[in-house]
Amino acid sequence: MQLVGNLIYFWRNYFCMKNLFVVAVLMTFAACGSADQKAAESKKDAPLTQSKNSPEFNAAFSTLLDNYYHLKDGLVLSNDTIASTYAALLINNADSLQLNGIMADTAIIETAKGYIQTISAEAKGLMGEKNIEEKRKSFQMISDNLYDLVRTVRYDREKIYHQFCPMAFNDQGAFWLSQTSDIKNPYFGKKMLTCGEVKDTLNFQ
Repeated sequence: MQLVGNLIYFWRNYFCMKNLFVVAVLMTFAACGSADQKAAESKKDAPLTQSKNSPEFNAAFSTLLDNYYHLKDGLVLSNDTIASTYAALLINNADSLQLNGIMADTAIIETAKGYIQTISAEAKGLMGEKNIEEKRKSFQMISDNLYDLVRTVRYDREKIYHQFCPMAFNDQGAFWLSQTSDIKNPYFGKKMLTCGEVKDTLNFQ
């Protein structure tokens, strides 16, 4: 009788342990599945690091911006030669910029073309001006159109600062673009080098 009782006790414990093992395995799988699902959701919500525009377009646009910044620096120094040299390079950049590398519809591409044409025309006008103040007026137009162009094509390879001087052109005010938040005023140069403020930051990254 005792033997029968021992057998019953053994098999009861065996099935209990087996059930506990099955439950533990099921809980492990459930935990893994939940972790995988969270990882997938996290990956889906993560920001994209790849540019929406083509590498070729980004490289060409980066060169255009660099020459614009050099043009701005020439005006900061009130140096006609530097300003005209980089205005010539800017014309070449604008005229050769291929917009088929941006992810946009036809209307946006046509809008961008309009800004590019104006930038090229104003840069040519800047080169023809003999007076540094007249060059600065053309630069203002280049800056305004380049700001709109960056927003239109959503250039996302760098952060760009939109800066403003309220005293430029007899207190009418004028904007320019910069790679940094530091103020170096191209409309007054050394006369009022730090006159201005950051009005906007373009960051499509």
